[in-house]
Amino acid sequence: MGHAVDAESSLVAQLTLAQRWATRGLARDLAEDDCTVDQWLVLRALADGQGHPMGELAGTLRIAQPTLTRVVDALSDRALVYRRQDTGDGRRVEVHLSRQGGVRLVRLEAVVRAHEATLASDPGWQETRRKLTLP
Repeated sequence: MGHAVDAESSLVAQLTLAQRWATRGLARDLAEDDCTVDQWLVLRALADGQGHPMGELAGTLRIAQPTLTRVVDALSDRALVYRRQDTGDGRRVEVHLSRQGGVRLVRLEAVVRAHEATLASDPGWQETRRKLTLP
């Protein structure tokens, strides 16, 4: 005899479902602009104009180090980011947003804002947000 799953009773389930709802379609919209969600997140994290070590980016963005390396490699191949040795610690490499990456990020942010506007008008998303209860 099966039991119904009560996703509302689990914070992790609520957050997972909200994340899936929120990003539904975003990957497709970004792909039309030749970008992935992870690539957009990395560009966004670098938008402060400072270099960031790979380990810091991986931790902040919750992206596994090997995946982050592939993402940064792809962005570097397209000259959207570049790597440079940390001036304070020559053993450490920092990732920086290039000028071209900054221009690209402006365009991607417009794609994301359009996605968010569509999401905000979706009754299903409004209901999901209403149900989300954080302790």
